Amino acid sequence: MREITLKQIAETLGISITTVSKALKNYPDVSPKTKKAVLDLATSLGYTPNSFAVNLRTKESRTIGLIIPEVVHHFFSSVIDGIIAEAEKNGYLVIILQSNESLPMEKKQVELLLNKRVDGIIMSLSNDSNDDDHIKDIIRKEVPFVMFDKISKLIPCSKVIIDDQKAAFNAVQHLIQKGCSKIAHIRGPVNPQNAIDRFLGYKKALEKHNIPFDSKLVYTCKNVTFEEGKAFAKQIIEEHPDVDGIFVITDLVAVGVLAYFNDANIEVPKQVKVIGFSNWFMSQVITPKLSTVDQPSFDMGVASFKLLLEEINAKKDLLSFKPRTVELDTSVIERESTL
Repeated sequence: MREITLKQIAETLGISITTVSKALKNYPDVSPKTKKAVLDLATSLGYTPNSFAVNLRTKESRTIGLIIPEVVHHFFSSVIDGIIAEAEKNGYLVIILQSNESLPMEKKQVELLLNKRVDGIIMSLSNDSNDDDHIKDIIRKEVPFVMFDKISKLIPCSKVIIDDQKAAFNAVQHLIQKGCSKIAHIRGPVNPQNAIDRFLGYKKALEKHNIPFDSKLVYTCKNVTFEEGKAFAKQIIEEHPDVDGIFVITDLVAVGVLAYFNDANIEVPKQVKVIGFSNWFMSQVITPKLSTVDQPSFDMGVASFKLLLEEINAKKDLLSFKPRTVELDTSVIERESTL
């Protein structure tokens, strides 16, 4: 079935295309009789506006791009929910792309979104992201841009974050207050800022409580997976059988730690206490239930879209916009793994 156009409606009614357009937009200089005739015919023919043509006129796509490292992770899926919920309220569609923690893929996706002329981009950097030329290209082209969670402090854009150092400090201090004195840390890869900050928070908590830092107690994930959690748990117990606490970069890895300990008949929390990060739903169903840091992922998605929309609207109204950072609160949730 052919698409109905303004021209066809105009020719049928014997009026100009401009009059048809104005009638559909309820302009006051079109008579009620003409408006009714246009609306009735448009409805009977099943006319819908050509969104592409509208976008060309308004220079808006009503579409934003979202680039995340992975969709399967509970944290990112919850962020997506928050972004989509807020975008729908404001009449925007969201194009979701997954970088798979790959810098080359991330660069391709930025280029794709810029070529699609999206109204703005929200992004969490991949673990592999150690070159920011593609990010600077977004800024150079004055496309509204917000980073969340895994960010670069060097990019002048709006950001939605938590205080990862403080959150990690509180998690490790929780272990210390529960009696732990030899605490291992399974950290994230060396590039992402949040992995760096959580490592620094770990060190600061040890320092405050006069526990010497030992680099041999730090184990670095490459891909941040369940399997790495199991492997590192085995390695920690073999290399440091007197470890009595483990702070883990994220719940997915921490669940792997608990799985190994369950298989090896190592009692948690009696022999070793474990705390994760993000409050993934699995942390509440594994045995023992995992203590963790609650990271407000849905709220992070909502805040990211709201910040982006502020910049989109400022650009549309030709107003200056100063990037700003929104910091969300976290809290330690005590469960069975640290009792």
